[in-house]
Amino acid sequence: MKKIDVCLSPDLIHLYDLIGQAVVVVDIFRATSCMVTAFAHGAAEILPVEDVALCASYGEQGYLTAAERNGITPEGFDFDNSPFSYQVERVKGAKICVTTTNGTVALRRSASAARVYAGAFLNITRVTDALRAWEGDALIVCAGWKGKPNLEDTLFAGAVIDALHGDFTVADDAALMAWKQYNVASNDLLTAVKNSSHVNRLLGLGIEKDIAFCLEMDRYNVLPYLKNDALSIDETI
Repeated sequence: MKKIDVCLSPDLIHLYDLIGQAVVVVDIFRATSCMVTAFAHGAAEILPVEDVALCASYGEQGYLTAAERNGITPEGFDFDNSPFSYQVERVKGAKICVTTTNGTVALRRSASAARVYAGAFLNITRVTDALRAWEGDALIVCAGWKGKPNLEDTLFAGAVIDALHGDFTVADDAALMAWKQYNVASNDLLTAVKNSSHVNRLLGLGIEKDIAFCLEMDRYNVLPYLKNDALSIDETI
């Protein structure tokens, strides 16, 4: 049977063999939630980069730009890191270059995998359907926070594993921990994350509405995947 595993932080990705695997990168609060939202509102392409200056330079090449560091957007960018920013008309048909503290790092470090998806609770059924159709093993890469694991990404990983129980076997303890944590929290994710470090950071920035939004299940029917260094939409599943 196929195996599914969880990498709890991009800093641990060197411990995993990505060759031939389908990877789901997740940054619930908020990068991949923003990316899913942007595609649902008509974005044509999202280019994830790790460097703020590099991201800004794409503005001169016809891209809209988005940046976040420590939850705050530097000056001079078109979008911040809130999914509500992408629910606007200018997103439709746009190419967007994005850099964030954690999510774009996780995407770039996962690029050698056979297939790389951007996942969120917002599109979780599309994610699980894609993995179910995948013929090989799968890995969920949690963006975490500056190299450390975080609760919300781990819960997403557990939710995916729970949905795929019977199609995949759990490969290792990280996946087992995520699955068990999700089983404890699944009835009320908002309450489960209320004391987490990332939620406390977001609350400090006064963006409570982002938290509840990013925990919504299956709001959107889109599946971003990495192709030639940029994300686009997978229409095949």
